[in-house]
Amino acid sequence: MKAEQIFTIKQTADKTGISEDTIRYYEKIALLPRADRKDNGHRVYHQEDINKIRLISCLKKTGMPLEEMRPFLAVSADADPAEYPELVEQLRSHRENIVSQIASLQQVVDFIDMKLEEGRYRRDCSDESQDGVSGKIMGEPKPKSVSPVEMSYFSVSAKSAKSASV
Repeated sequence: MKAEQIFTIKQTADKTGISEDTIRYYEKIALLPRADRKDNGHRVYHQEDINKIRLISCLKKTGMPLEEMRPFLAVSADADPAEYPELVEQLRSHRENIVSQIASLQQVVDFIDMKLEEGRYRRDCSDESQDGVSGKIMGEPKPKSVSPVEMSYFSVSAKSAKSASV
């Protein structure tokens, strides 16, 4: 029988891409169980701990707050999702929020693309170019002003970003 492999906090950090300080923090807030200790007091981690840290990392990338992750961490990796309809619903809701954020961000990208196409992103507020010749004389189109609808793209995205980070 093969003995279970154990890892130091440094090895665990290297395997997961999560800093040692963050791993300690996850233990402190009980997102991870307290690590076992060697006789010398050093933490040791098991493959199951590494898998949980990787799950936390994946959920964190989706923007899920740490507190909302707790129920997912309590469920076995082999569990049947049908046994946990509340978690399935939570993931669906979280997905809808992400899709909404993506739509808002796409509006911002569209706005920026429009401004880049107009070529007016580096000009100041005057109609004159740096050499003092009017843009109208140079045959350039008059710059478009930003409409309230265009500006609302930014306020919608800012609200979405704030609500997502809370």
